[in-house]
Parts: sequence; structure tokens; C-alpha cells
Amino acid sequence: MSTAFEIAKRISFQKQKNYTRFIVRLSIAATAISVAAILLTFSIVNGFQATIANKVYQFWGHIRVASVSGEPMKQDANTLAAFQKNKAVKYSSPFVSQSTVLSFEQDIEGVVARGIPASTPIPFLKKGKGWTTPTKDSILNEIIISDNIAKKLNIQLGATVRLYFLNTGAVQQRKLKVAGIYHSGIEEYDNQFVLVDIKLLQQLNNNELVEGYSIVLNENASIDATTLAIQKLLPENWVATSIKNYYPQIFDWIGVQTINRNVTITIMLIVAIINLLTCLFIIMLERITMIGTLTALGASPNFIRKIFLFQASFICWTGILLGTFIGLGLSYLQAKTGWIQLDESAYFIKELPIQMDAVQIISVLIGTAIISYVSFLLPTLWIKKISPAKAIQFD
Repeated sequence: MSTAFEIAKRISFQKQKNYTRFIVRLSIAATAISVAAILLTFSIVNGFQATIANKVYQFWGHIRVASVSGEPMKQDANTLAAFQKNKAVKYSSPFVSQSTVLSFEQDIEGVVARGIPASTPIPFLKKGKGWTTPTKDSILNEIIISDNIAKKLNIQLGATVRLYFLNTGAVQQRKLKVAGIYHSGIEEYDNQFVLVDIKLLQQLNNNELVEGYSIVLNENASIDATTLAIQKLLPENWVATSIKNYYPQIFDWIGVQTINRNVTITIMLIVAIINLLTCLFIIMLERITMIGTLTALGASPNFIRKIFLFQASFICWTGILLGTFIGLGLSYLQAKTGWIQLDESAYFIKELPIQMDAVQIISVLIGTAIISYVSFLLPTLWIKKISPAKAIQFD
């Protein structure tokens, strides 16, 4: 064990109460708080961005295929099969949307009926088992409504509602059974959309045209790369577009969180650096007599610098490890219990979401350590300017 390390350990962890001991503990606490705050910021922003984006993807898919002009398209089984050959694609389904009026007892509500195949997974299903399994070529007279609409019109699961469609100047009515209630947390969707069998809307329109295709990707698949790959498979006048381009306001809002994250992390790092610089300067000033004595005994500036770098390392790594424990501990606690609640009408989610990333955690630890060591070198440059005679008389 080096002599410099032993000296640094003794002055850092000596038991008697003194000013140095207080400064060391204060610096450790400040470093721990900074690291914990950075880790929490990463976890919260990651969770927030992923949760909101996934809500949109679950409802609309990651990619939408439609005609260039926006006109209805003919269903193409070969093209649909070609989508599924892409390993990034989880499933794809056609859809049709049509404005309608939903009626229950004496109440009515203007909504948009979104027709999807009965075999398509129902997003955000909260109550009920969803649609019954249809027989071949049969049309399901069932509907999935949101809990917002259910509460507003006092509709219970299993109730029968009416949908009124205006087609070619005539009003057409359909009675449908409420087979499920969904809740996405995004009011724009929950207040507007109901889900029905796509065959129901095609029957009303007397055709088998579709508005487009929703394509859902596997986890961690590249949306942009898959969009380009799918575009190459499409017939003329068909276009594949990332769902981000259809709802830029939501994804721009999600992107703003990255800016907020970076600003917060920068502030925390500046606070940590200033704290460590101040701490080491104070410790060196308090130990100026020791510096003069060691210099008079023949110790080189590099030897003395090592003492304070070792001492700074104790502070740095103790703070980093303590901050990591606090940051990850609070993140894990929130992920498991959801004890921090949010206003769902404002944030689209009820609980503060958490998503921890191993690469980010390791980067925070290594990055903080590197920045800290670079900061530690600045005060130690002052050692060469200390005169042994004046330093010994400093007391």
C-alpha cells in the first residue's frame, strides 16, 4: 500500500471531529445527491417517453400504409402477406374510420367508429373479454367503447347501443352490444373513438375498401428502417409513413423532454463539479501546514498531489456509489409501487413511469468519475506554488 494512500485514508476517515471531516461528509452528500438526481432524471424521462409513445403505437401502430391521395384502397392480400415477411413486423391489419352518432337510452354522442378486423388485439382493454370469436364471413354486432364515453352516457358492459351512420343521404342504424371498455389515458382518443368490426363498416359502404393498414412492429425494431423496407414492397400510389408524422404534436412534446433532461443533468454536473472543487480547495487550505512539512522533508509535488487525489477519490466514489444506491433504489420503488401519481388529463398517465437503462447507468458512473478527476487536478496545481517556510508558519 502506498504511503500517499495511507496518509489520504487517515486524514479522510479520522474519528476525531474536525472541520475536514465535516467538509468530506458534506461533499459526499452533495455528490450522492447529484448522481441520484441524474439517474432519476434518466429513468423518469426514459419511462415517460417510452410510455407515451407506446400508447400511440398501441392505438395506431408504428407505421401506416395509405394511398398517396388519401382515397380508400382495395384490400390486397398479397401485399399484407408481404408485410408479415419482414422480421420487424409483429402484425398488420386494415382499418376503416367513419363518423357516427352513438345513442344509448335518451343520450347521444358524436364519435368516430374505427373498424378493425375482429382478430386484431384490442388496445387498452379495461373491462370485458373483447369481441367473441367470429365465424367465417360473419359480422360481429359488437362494439368496444372507452370508459370516458361509458361514464358520460352511463353505459354498462353488455348493454346494447345504437350507431347512426349517414351514407349517401340516408341514415342507417346498427344495434351493437358493448363487448368491452378500453382506457388509453389520452383524452383525444378516449372521447372520440369506438371500435367495431371492419366488416360492419364495409357492409354499410357496400364495398370492401379500406382506409389503410396499421403495422405494429416488434420491440426494439427500427421504425424508420422498417418504413423504408415496407415502402419498397408497396404498389404504385401507396405510401408507408411513420405514425410520428401523423401525430407530430405528441411526439414533439415527447422530444422536448429530452431537452429538459439534458438541462437538468448539466445543472447537476455543474453543481457537483463546483462542490468538489470547493471541497478540495478547503481541504488543501486546512492542510497547508502538512503540505509545507512534507515539502521540507523532501516530498515531491507529485507525491503530495497523490495524497489529495486519493482523498478526493474517497469522496468521489463514496458519493457516486451512495448516489447510485439512492437513485436506483427510488427508481425501483416507484417502478414497483407507483407511489408517485400524476394528473392523467395532463400527462396521459396515472403513475410516474420509470425505465432504467444499464448503458445510461454505467455512463453516468464513468462520466461522473472522469469529470470529477479532471476537476480534482485543478486545485492540486496550486501545490507547486506553496513555500515550505511560509506554509509551516501558516498556523
